[in-house]
Amino acid sequence: MHSFLAVFKRELKSYFTTPLAYVFLVIFLFFSGYLTFKQGFYEMEQADMRAFFMNLPLLFVFMVPSTAMRMWAEERKVGSIELLFTLPITITQAVLGKFFAAWLFLAIALALTFPMVITVCYLGDPDVGLIITSYIGSLLMAGGFLAIGCFFSAVSKNQVISFVLSVVACAVLVFAGMPTTLNFASTFLPAGLVSAIESMSFQIHFESIQRGVLKFGDISYFVLLIVGWIAACSIVLDESKAG
Repeated sequence: MHSFLAVFKRELKSYFTTPLAYVFLVIFLFFSGYLTFKQGFYEMEQADMRAFFMNLPLLFVFMVPSTAMRMWAEERKVGSIELLFTLPITITQAVLGKFFAAWLFLAIALALTFPMVITVCYLGDPDVGLIITSYIGSLLMAGGFLAIGCFFSAVSKNQVISFVLSVVACAVLVFAGMPTTLNFASTFLPAGLVSAIESMSFQIHFESIQRGVLKFGDISYFVLLIVGWIAACSIVLDESKAG
């Protein structure tokens, strides 16, 4: 636990010692607000945050990989990963420390959208429970994107390549649940396979949580996704250490 906390604190501190974190936060807050009002937030005349949450999957496709791309790619590029491997810490502890630090950073970014909640509460009487579950779903979705980005950051020494691969992988998991994708797939794939593709999508499970009910299937989807990609990241780094 001591080793995990050491990596966690070091990684979290590194986000705020460079302008990168502040640039990320400004860009995220700007586009999350811009896309919300562009979707007709006032025109809907309804006190809820659907217009805000419906844009998060596509926004996360680009924003989360930009956070994850430096996690391991930078360590490998500057050679500090070899030093890290010589310390009395397991690869799993190092991976989890970096992952949870980045996840907390994303949680901070989500928390800074609180003016949107205040605006909705001022304009009407929203369902607070629905807003809370939607934020929980957003955090779980961010963790899923981050785990994918963590894996591709461990695969490549180049941050740009890591970013591109992460964006593609995340985009596939989002667009797999889009109605247009499913309708197209149903023209040449059997119904069972189309249903399987739909069940693998971020979009479907996130929209389910947005309805205000935290189902076991939706939560387990994100948890298994995070655990699976984190485990894959650990395996890649372990192979790199052995090599």
